[in-house]
Order: sequence, then C-alpha cells, then structure tokens
Amino acid sequence: MNSMEIQGKTAMITGGASGLGAATARMLATAGARVLIADVNETAGQALAQELGAPAAFIKVDVTQEQEVQRAVEQLNNLHILVTTAGIGVAEKLIGKNGIHDLQKFVRVIQVNLIGTFDVVRRAANLMSANAPDADGGRGVIVMTASVAAYEGQIGQPAYSASKGGIVSMTLPLARELARQGIRVMTIAPGIFHTPLLGTLPEAAMQSLSEQVPFPKRLGQPTEYAALVRHIIENNMLNGSTIRIDGAIRMAAK
Repeated sequence: MNSMEIQGKTAMITGGASGLGAATARMLATAGARVLIADVNETAGQALAQELGAPAAFIKVDVTQEQEVQRAVEQLNNLHILVTTAGIGVAEKLIGKNGIHDLQKFVRVIQVNLIGTFDVVRRAANLMSANAPDADGGRGVIVMTASVAAYEGQIGQPAYSASKGGIVSMTLPLARELARQGIRVMTIAPGIFHTPLLGTLPEAAMQSLSEQVPFPKRLGQPTEYAALVRHIIENNMLNGSTIRIDGAIRMAAK
C-alpha cells in the first residue's frame, strides 16, 4: 500500500498552540515531522515549540492578516502537511435580549474561521505543488477543521455554523482542483471536544453537552482528533470528504 510518510516531512499547523492544534503538533513531532506552529498566542506557542524541541518552531500568525500568513508560508523551504485548526466561536442570537445580532461579530467569525482557513490553504497548496511526487504522485495533504455545527448548528450559532459549513463546502472543489498537483484535501468535523474554545462555556453547559453524546458519554480528547489527522495523512484514498468525529452526537436546537 502506498501511503504518505510523516517522518522527515514538514508540517504547518494554524491554531497550533492549544487544543486540537497542539495535540496535532505533538503527534506530528513525535512521528518525526518538522513542525511549524502558527498561532496568535505567542506565550503558548513558544512554550510548545520549546517542549517539542528541535523539529518544532513557532511563528506568530493572525490568519486574518494576509501579510502574516504570507510571511509564515514563505519562511518554509517546503511543506507537505497543513492542518488548519485556528478558529473562534461566538454565541449570539439573531434577535436577543440586547437587540439584534452584532454584524461585526458575524463578520469576524467568518473572517477567522473561513477566510483565514482559505488564505492559509491557498498559500500552502502553492508551496506544496513544488514538491517531488511520491509513489502515488502525492505532493501533500491539507486537513481543515470544521465542526458538527456545520450540520446541526444550535440556536445562537449562526456565525459559527456558517463559517464551518463554508469549510465543509469548499473541501470537494479544492480536492478536485488540487488532484492535478497530487494534493489531497480533507476536513474533520469534531463534535464536542475538550479545548480552550469550549472552556468559555459554563460548567453546567459542558455537563449537559457530555450527556448528549451517545457513546462514549464524554467530551472528545484532542489526542483523538490528532489520531484521525494521522490516519488521513497516511491513507492516500482519503480525499475530498469531511469526517465527523463526534461519538454519534447530533446537536439539539439548544
């Protein structure tokens, strides 16, 4: 079976300083990849790069700033693996107690989650296309991060759901186009995972979410997300799809 080797490859992870991104950075570094951690959080990013040692480096990147994304990708000689986990959430109803949904908050979520992902992907794919092909003609793998909210967004999640739905929707057109370059594109849609993004929720809400997961009755661990990233990288037939990793949860309206 032809599969992409992780050993000796170069990987970039946006949102790599914490949560799903940090677990992925650890997994890739342990598997022998050179890892570039791109994140707005300098303190956490530097600390993780130090913990991982020589094969890892940190670069401060705000994915909404085109120049910063360009600078990050340009400092790499080559790139084989891109994982995009940078994202933010906002909980706001269309018509809430304090009036209608703030338009700028909606714009901001789309900008970070969807446009930010697209910007990193376009630059990374351009760099990957210069790689020498492997036995299958493969030059790289892109793994984007959506959410089950792309399918079952809850009340108060129009911005977040729209941003994640956009990522799911662009997976196939990107995979179709980049097939010519031998670059695979996949998306992971996590259910409820133990990440800093979730940490902003009240304890009662987190408990209620855990109980909604059919099996196992708990929140997902970032290492489980990272294990799926690894499988996607190593399995060349995975392309152009979104995989849910959610313990069979289907989100309720609220």
